[in-house]
Amino acid sequence: MLTKAEIKRIRSLGDKAGREEERAFVVEGEKMVRELLASGFVVQSLYRVGEQLSAADMGRISFLRTPTPVLAVAEMPADRNAAKNPRMPQGLALVLDDVQDPGNVGTILRLADWFGVRTVYASPGTADCWNPKVVQATMGAIFRVRMHYGPLEPLLCEAARAEVPVYGTFLEGDDIYRCDLPQEGDAPGLLVMGNEGRGISAAVAAQVTQKLYIPPFPATAAGETSESLNVAMATAVALAEFRRRARL
Repeated sequence: MLTKAEIKRIRSLGDKAGREEERAFVVEGEKMVRELLASGFVVQSLYRVGEQLSAADMGRISFLRTPTPVLAVAEMPADRNAAKNPRMPQGLALVLDDVQDPGNVGTILRLADWFGVRTVYASPGTADCWNPKVVQATMGAIFRVRMHYGPLEPLLCEAARAEVPVYGTFLEGDDIYRCDLPQEGDAPGLLVMGNEGRGISAAVAAQVTQKLYIPPFPATAAGETSESLNVAMATAVALAEFRRRARL
């Protein structure tokens, strides 16, 4: 049976302040917990309906509308929460400029995992990757993709110094299907995705070396379709095109 102290501690992990204080986060669901156990992350506690607790108790600690039979509390890795001295990763990396919706961040991490992007940099205003909603939306990618939080300026300055291209999606950019993109899958590069409402900030946009545009189909439909794509959708299209070029 769960104690009141256990319930209070687990529920505190729904807030960033609580996660930072406890240095822990919640993982729910059979598949997600299996991935956690295989990941090398430190598991602090594991709860299963029918063994340690009842379905009613699980409902008290779950962050899901429909609680699953298993929930784990895992230790937050210490090396994933800062980008003070960024180094350029091999291959393509994602940069999230104040992407605030947890569902979008989780989906983007899942996309990064699918398309072989192992590093994601995020501004401090980006949704916390250890948020239960983000963790759930990643479908296990959170255990394989390294996400670093910190000011983006040092990262972009290092990219300029190392002559690493910085890409970003803009409505006034070049057609992503017609412009030059790397033909090698391990070519270094940073792909910036912006805030849901404001897009890429002016300070970050000034550091972008190639602006990309995802056109509607047909191209003549511009102005007659949706104004723009959701940031997660745009990330999927952009990553797919980068990887398509690398397969040619």
